[in-house]
Amino acid sequence: MEKHVVVIYPHPDDESFGAAGTIAKFREQGVPVTYLCGTLGEMGRNMGSPTFANRETLPEIRKKELMQACKVLDVDLQMLGYRDKTLEYEDRQEVASHLKGIIEESEPSLVITHYPDHAVHPDHDALGAAAIEAVRLMDPDKRPTVWAQAITNTHVEDLGKPDVINDVTANFDKKMDAILSHKSQASGILKNFNQDGNIPDDLKEEAKKRLGKESFYIWKF
Repeated sequence: MEKHVVVIYPHPDDESFGAAGTIAKFREQGVPVTYLCGTLGEMGRNMGSPTFANRETLPEIRKKELMQACKVLDVDLQMLGYRDKTLEYEDRQEVASHLKGIIEESEPSLVITHYPDHAVHPDHDALGAAAIEAVRLMDPDKRPTVWAQAITNTHVEDLGKPDVINDVTANFDKKMDAILSHKSQASGILKNFNQDGNIPDDLKEEAKKRLGKESFYIWKF
């Protein structure tokens, strides 16, 4: 069993869409999980429909949504304070050094992050690369295992079959609750859910088909 899991993604909602089922499984086993969230997603284009946010109010809304999702998943949250859509321009070594300090302090046995160059968004690729670099810089005897999540359409043909494939359908209600905490984003992705927060069954089944498995590659150092 893992001792402590640290999840490192750049945006509020990356944890819910990407790894909430896996996180829920770890929490069921009593494993502590910490989410290091890179930015507040303040450059997100999704302002709700009808619009309920603007560029000034969006960061605060997304921060509240993130806190709610972390409450649903029962994880500790640390916000890293970077700016959305600028992570690729940050000094990679500085970000890695920042992350290394946090990782060494919390001593996880497992780090979950994005697979660089296979994570679709430049922020995903950049923070994933910095997280892997942070672990690489650690004393090899103290390094946690790294699970890197690839989400490009071609990742299986490019990288082979993932090493870890978690069927999270048993924890899917929890995953859905976490996703729906990110109301400003989820409404765009799960277009048809009702105002009272209930998901029509057919939409939930469709979401389960698409999001019911979470897969990761074990990074080789």
